[in-house]
Amino acid sequence: MGPVFSILPGHRQHFQHGPIDLLIQAEGDPIVVNQAHQHAQMQFSQVLPKLVVELKRLRQAVDPSQSNPMIGPVATRMWQACKPFADAFFVTPMAAVAGSVAQHMLRSYQVPGIQRAWVNNGGDVAIHLTESAKLKLGLFSDLERLQPYVFAARLPELDAMATIYADSGIGGVATSGWSGRSHSFGIADSVTVFAADAGLADAAATILANAVNVDDDLIIRQPANSLSEDSDLEGRLVTVAVPKLAHSQVAVALARGLKMAQDFVDKGLLHSVVLMCQGQVVSATQKSCINKERELCLQS
Repeated sequence: MGPVFSILPGHRQHFQHGPIDLLIQAEGDPIVVNQAHQHAQMQFSQVLPKLVVELKRLRQAVDPSQSNPMIGPVATRMWQACKPFADAFFVTPMAAVAGSVAQHMLRSYQVPGIQRAWVNNGGDVAIHLTESAKLKLGLFSDLERLQPYVFAARLPELDAMATIYADSGIGGVATSGWSGRSHSFGIADSVTVFAADAGLADAAATILANAVNVDDDLIIRQPANSLSEDSDLEGRLVTVAVPKLAHSQVAVALARGLKMAQDFVDKGLLHSVVLMCQGQVVSATQKSCINKERELCLQS
């Protein structure tokens, strides 16, 4: 089945093709916005077929000593996004697939006449802001608690709000955790990364979510290929269930992730990171402020 396009309330665009499910919003000159949507539809129809052609190589670990071997634009983005982490960690380009697709699709909207646009691919968001434009994002970590709100079409109480400004240098936001769509070695409910683009944010969120970890016999882990036969993680153990842990255990796990996150931020690789696990929250950032309304303000 080919790609499906529809319009949702609020003039949002819904693009769906196989496992790729995008929500797109664009604001600006109506004629330019409409042209951008048409261009994006044409671009989207080629995304999945081109990824399938390179799927075998996309499931192989990135070798940072080699030149980028990928051909298609999204596959090339995926490999490049993972390269900064490949010296120290096992990572395949699949760690950045959702963010890289979102970033690729955003190109259609990065044109004069569009003041604000974003492409949301399952929570990994590529963002285009100009001049005084800003964007507020809600952070929510407990997916099980979210389900009743989805059925009732209501917004839950958010863990925090992030305000992103045009001059922040942030072009992408991505979240990873043990109960999300992809497998994780760690126990984080969510690790949300703010970076220059969504592909880089996606790869970093995967790495950092793996790092939020602690040993406990009650944590259930299984080989990745027992859950998904063609998993790029092969037989590596991934987390499938996390019990309620002691406050001190959660703090240790978060401290491990935070140390790594702060190192990435200090090196200029990432802008900010918010890590959440069982009600505890820590963050690594260059310049931020937390106000009384629990709003994380991200700007240059």
